[in-house]
Amino acid sequence: MNDASAYAFLVSQLRHGLPDGRPAGEPRALVSASWQRSLAACIDPEHGLPDVVYPENDIPDLRADHPLAPVMPSLRAMLVSIADEAKHIMLITDAAGHVLWREGNASVRRLADKVLLTEGTRWTEDSIGTNAMGTALAVDGPVMIHAEEHLVRRYHPWTCAAAPVHDPDTGVVLGVIDVTGPLSTMHPSTLALVSAAAQLAEGQLRTRMNLHDERFRQRYMRHLAGLRGEPGALVTATGRVVATESCDCLPSRVDVTAEQGRLWLPDGREACIEPLAEGYLLRVAPGRIHRRRQLLTMPFLGVEDPRALLDGQEIALTLRHAEILTLLALHPRGMTAEQLALELYGESGNPVTARAEIHRLRTQLGASAISTKPYRLETDVDADFISIREPLRGRRVREAVAWWRGPLLPRSNAPGVQVEREQTLNQLRRLVLERRDLDALYSFVRGTTDQEALEVLVRGLPPDDSRQTWVQSQLRLCITDE
Repeated sequence: MNDASAYAFLVSQLRHGLPDGRPAGEPRALVSASWQRSLAACIDPEHGLPDVVYPENDIPDLRADHPLAPVMPSLRAMLVSIADEAKHIMLITDAAGHVLWREGNASVRRLADKVLLTEGTRWTEDSIGTNAMGTALAVDGPVMIHAEEHLVRRYHPWTCAAAPVHDPDTGVVLGVIDVTGPLSTMHPSTLALVSAAAQLAEGQLRTRMNLHDERFRQRYMRHLAGLRGEPGALVTATGRVVATESCDCLPSRVDVTAEQGRLWLPDGREACIEPLAEGYLLRVAPGRIHRRRQLLTMPFLGVEDPRALLDGQEIALTLRHAEILTLLALHPRGMTAEQLALELYGESGNPVTARAEIHRLRTQLGASAISTKPYRLETDVDADFISIREPLRGRRVREAVAWWRGPLLPRSNAPGVQVEREQTLNQLRRLVLERRDLDALYSFVRGTTDQEALEVLVRGLPPDDSRQTWVQSQLRLCITDE
């Protein structure tokens, strides 16, 4: 038995249990999470089929308009010959999971036709359950799905590997590259192969973007020169700054959708953007600097990998920095280094360590976002863990669960965060169980596994309610974990 077959056998045991009825174990965390999302979308494991979205005669136009069309020759050269020889097929989807290209071994294509693994179908998890293309889109990363890891039974004979391709300009996902074939022919290195193909595609797209930027600069530099030394910049249609004049304060990207073409720069100066045929000319308004408070958005409920937004610009955070921002938001009057160290690390906390973390965070956000002596947020704050407090105090259960995505920073061990997390969870749990509002209970358990709430839902939801399948599966998992 080869490695792939051995793993498929293990997954089969995990799905169906051992002969004596005991569960054999747990699937991979990635697969378990995908199964839960798929069941929540009411995918039928026994009879599911993907949605057919586009007829065959629409596919050529969709391909021609897609951003990955220019890199298809390179992807074919890298993947199709290998796929053909190894009895695989290559599939390329758009960002919504629609298969636009399918090439490779003829016999495998015929088998794929029988299960609608064809152009025009949608392979997101909410269409066909766990699969490499849909799960790669869901987690925004490379994924390999083996045999019975597919939620839908008809795809158990298949194994697939997929990796997303990102736009080097905006960072958004453009689509997914996938290699699929029978389990017996799939090699563990296939995931590395599709990941390399995705990197190749992104590299070629970046080269094309750089060439376009250079042509843009050459064509419109006269507009920048026309400012006669006044500060300004050339900005692409997507908001990237590609050339500046007497203006070193600009970020790498600006908001070209700003109302009436006016925006504020990080140093407090006002600027306006004027449309060009292929982008914008940015002019910095003369006059004194007008300071305004930035908006710091912190959606931290139920988030494993926290990110914040500063005036709409996404900022990746370490868990420690997310904890600091949480604590500062909870203490709007400010905190000393000693208080922050205690809330972050407990009795063993060192104020010197807290000061060092604050210094790094101020470097990332900008010194104006956090003041010192005491440490205090100098921004407007939009935080879900604070917004949920008012409806909880008012016992407005549906308004409260509308904010709920799960416990506050669930990976955090910081004492101050733990206290806030447990207090909010306990208040919301008591409220939803007391009110017995089925919609509110369902919203609550989508963010937090709670056996009592699940039992109330199983008893209260009608048997034909589409949510019953997912609720029952979650309750079984709770009982098994006991």
